[in-house]
Amino acid sequence: MKVVNGGMVSKLLKDTPVPKMFHARQTFPADKIAPEEIPGVVERELGQDQFASLIQPGMSIAITAGSRGIRNVDIITRAIVDFVKSRGASPFIVPAMGSHGGATAEGQLEILAGYNITPESMGCPIKSSMEVVELGYSKRNRRVAIDKNAYEADGIIISCRLKPHNAFRGPYESGPCKMMTVGLGKQAGASVVHGDGMDVIAENIPTMAEVVLEKAKILLAIPCMENAYDETCRIEAILAKDILDREPELLKMAFSNMPRLIVGEGDVLVVDEVGKNYSGTGVDPNITGTFSTPYATGGIKVQRTCFLNLSEESHGNALGVGLASAITNKIFDDMDVEKMYPNCITSTVLASARIPCVVANDKEAVQICIKTCNKIDPASVRVVRIPNSLHIGEIMLSEAYYEDVRAGKYPGLEALDEPRELEFDGEGNLVTKTVM
Repeated sequence: MKVVNGGMVSKLLKDTPVPKMFHARQTFPADKIAPEEIPGVVERELGQDQFASLIQPGMSIAITAGSRGIRNVDIITRAIVDFVKSRGASPFIVPAMGSHGGATAEGQLEILAGYNITPESMGCPIKSSMEVVELGYSKRNRRVAIDKNAYEADGIIISCRLKPHNAFRGPYESGPCKMMTVGLGKQAGASVVHGDGMDVIAENIPTMAEVVLEKAKILLAIPCMENAYDETCRIEAILAKDILDREPELLKMAFSNMPRLIVGEGDVLVVDEVGKNYSGTGVDPNITGTFSTPYATGGIKVQRTCFLNLSEESHGNALGVGLASAITNKIFDDMDVEKMYPNCITSTVLASARIPCVVANDKEAVQICIKTCNKIDPASVRVVRIPNSLHIGEIMLSEAYYEDVRAGKYPGLEALDEPRELEFDGEGNLVTKTVM
């Protein structure tokens, strides 16, 4: 596709004013586990006799690692590996990420390496394969499969993050049960879980997880949770027999920890960087409101959203761009459809991979969103800018919000400076940083 900087699109947008903006800080509850404390927390959890007794000398133990950008995931994973070794067992890591990484063993290794999860950094092998073993059928008559390497181990430890999902609602969203059925199911299993549509996935996950818990050697799960600042705040070990009961309780806690954009609504949302390390759909729609299905709601309410950059950690997987109103040519050029489309085919959700309006640079991405908003006063357009959907402690807001923020209309939100013009370089890309 040809995008011309200075062409007709640029001419139509060039007089659209971009409002002055100011930096603001959002304050949320901040309980956390410091990175240096994580190994001790993992050891205390797994060191309880009910967990430690499950790991015996000589056993081979598979430990899952996923494709999300989980804070401290390398520290957590290494701590689990070290504990298994301390019990005299032989750990190995299994990529548990469904169809991510282009649905290839090599692609999934590449993703883990991007999170500093390698044989060298973890001190144990990583066995990556897309081969699965069929376990049977769920109560809904859906075929259940699991990674062959994990199945052949003497025991499996489910390590994952537990949080609200970005496309559906239910007692089990993103957590141990999804990791067992979608993550460990690889492309084959993930395809079955998603195959009935996002309105049914909340039923497929627990009913298929029941089969995994019955037929595979799941020893325990040890999910982590994060606070509103994307910091590790809880790590809890759960016996296999307790996963189905405990996960919904922890999900309620995870919802209470979710950050949000305190202003609640606006006209335009600008996201500096998107990617798989932030969310399965590039941004977390629980923050941005850009849901790919009608089966989940939330986030800020705006008319238009633009994405400016794709993270390196995404390796070209720009899934989620279809949820934006506009993207930059930078993102378009970085796209690798061989990495994107396997996710869409597996999940059956195509909206996330559609191509929105593509413009030459950051300034035009903001301008096209402002210009196409309906029923607004261009002189007082409400623009919210975030660095990404995981780190929203510091954001930028347009001048229209300034007096209300200063007057205390939004508890937990404070202005850090006064509204100023945004700076763009000669190519039209932003120079002003979102975080001071």
